[in-house]
Amino acid sequence: MDLHGKVALVTGGAVRVGRAIALALADAGADVAFSYHASAEAAIAVAAAIEARGRRSLAMRADQSQASEVAALVAETVATLGRLDVLVNSASLWRRTPWAELDEAAWDALLDVNLKGPFLCAQAAAPHLAAHGDGAIVNIVDLSAVTPFPNLMPHSAAKAGLWNLTQSLAMALAPAVRVNAIAPGPILPPPDYTEQQIAARARRTLLGRWGVAEDVAQAVVFLAQAPYITGVLLPVDGGEHLGRRG
Repeated sequence: MDLHGKVALVTGGAVRVGRAIALALADAGADVAFSYHASAEAAIAVAAAIEARGRRSLAMRADQSQASEVAALVAETVATLGRLDVLVNSASLWRRTPWAELDEAAWDALLDVNLKGPFLCAQAAAPHLAAHGDGAIVNIVDLSAVTPFPNLMPHSAAKAGLWNLTQSLAMALAPAVRVNAIAPGPILPPPDYTEQQIAARARRTLLGRWGVAEDVAQAVVFLAQAPYITGVLLPVDGGEHLGRRG
């Protein structure tokens, strides 16, 4: 798919990896709508950066766990930018949840944002993505989709579900919409990581280093454009998925 003249919608596009994805899609020629939850000031800056690239932008606050807000997000994207060709489910909630402290509220919050949200977005976007016969969905998971992370049970369960949802959607929406997933590895350290933890995580990769948000963004652009790839999980992790330990 040539992204020039196309429209992409990125959830969580105001900060971190979502921001890099939104800007990379604009660099590739797409007009970009994106959602944010609490990062209003950052959203203004991203919208301006998209427009500085000569592309149209649309920033909207939305809670993706709410079907009505997701429906409004997709409807406004199509009404303002004229169509929808690419959906990137990037918005995610990250919270450490040791088993002894895990409760129903934390479980529901993490599953609602990390799994229910992408489902609602795909459901609302699918008719528009299919309208031109070459739509694309890219879901951002992580390696917990295949190997659970300790102290992150609901997060891991949600990401595993999102990888399964990716495959299910690839079958349900073919041939008009391709659906793929990306599993980033060590890209942006959590705020509570120590220098020792950062170094140890780098040693777990084959490349011996952390990646950057733009590495994920480039992979999103590739999958959005690749006409004969659907139903795959692409690790962007420096080889960490092969299980190296320092």
